[in-house]
Amino acid sequence: MPLYFIYIGYQYMSKAKKVIESFIEGTDIKIDGKRPWDIQVKDEKFYSRVVKDGDLGLGESYMEGLWDTKELDSFFTQLLRAGLQHRYHYNLSLLFYIALSKVFNIQSKRRAFDVGEKHYDSGNDLFQAMLDQRMNYSCAYWKDGDTLDEAQERKLDLICKKLQLEPGMRVLDIGCGWGSFGKYAAQKYGVETIGVTISRKQIELGEKLTEGLPVEFRLMDYRDLNEKFDRIVSVGMIEHVGHKNFKTYFEIAANCLNDEGLFLLHTIGSLKSYTTTSPWLNKYIFPNGMIPSLNQLSKAFENKLVVEDLHNIGIHYDRTLMAWYENFNAAWPSLKKQYGDDFYRMWKYYLLSCAGIFRSRYMQVWQIVFSKYGLRGGYTSIR
Repeated sequence: MPLYFIYIGYQYMSKAKKVIESFIEGTDIKIDGKRPWDIQVKDEKFYSRVVKDGDLGLGESYMEGLWDTKELDSFFTQLLRAGLQHRYHYNLSLLFYIALSKVFNIQSKRRAFDVGEKHYDSGNDLFQAMLDQRMNYSCAYWKDGDTLDEAQERKLDLICKKLQLEPGMRVLDIGCGWGSFGKYAAQKYGVETIGVTISRKQIELGEKLTEGLPVEFRLMDYRDLNEKFDRIVSVGMIEHVGHKNFKTYFEIAANCLNDEGLFLLHTIGSLKSYTTTSPWLNKYIFPNGMIPSLNQLSKAFENKLVVEDLHNIGIHYDRTLMAWYENFNAAWPSLKKQYGDDFYRMWKYYLLSCAGIFRSRYMQVWQIVFSKYGLRGGYTSIR
């Protein structure tokens, strides 16, 4: 390689390093520091990758081992509590992605099954090792819960109580996963549930886990629903719907809900309205995902449903994610042969970065209870 190009490359990396150093100034994060949240740069290419590709470059350079930190969760907590997300500079590829999301329906029916194939069908053995015994893949409720199993059961019971379930009711579960809610509600409250999902492997395992119970699984897009139910629940699914489809989502829910019914929506929530997600999460974890804001949701359900209750349980997601990581890490020796070392760093980055995001309170989790026309006599909140 000519000396001129070596010199240009060195100058670019040197400038990129100064940009990153300036970027984190005042955040209490030090490069090559000794505290758990400080970052250790293993390769100078780290700086140019992050300057060039932002969020995507940060995640990919971690996966490639260009940098590390003792506690990824603490690093992201420090990063977001310092407000660095507001200093972010968009690169051309991200601006193009945002523009596409505003013009095109990224979460169309044609693309609806992408996240099932990419993420939820990764392998039931992975999720069985990581999750609680009932296979809940959403925020637990740690109030009076000492273990992950207890906290997830308390979340399920909280949802059942908020829905005021009674024996014999017919319940729709939009985005049912492996049937954790359906199984619990059938066993404890005597209801029948119909769950819809876009993951074949979830149905494969879910049917075994709920055998003998009135729990039905359907592989289908929520937009094809056209039946009446006494209750509707949707836990951690609307994050895959997309801003262009929110109105359709709530129209479907309102149309499927009986006049005296209740609908509980459990969702991750953003403090600001976006039309895209993190480029790294979109590429490696949840393709076509998008976290809604309250503003986006309220515009979508306006004049369709009545809000009876809104409960923020976002602080509980940090502990949930850390429990998942501990389970995943402990099980890794048995998973390694199938998934490989690259997957380990990717999955570790996913779980611990998300834990830090919720610990910083940058993201929330909302449980919203809706009725169709407003309950006669009002609604009693359950906590």
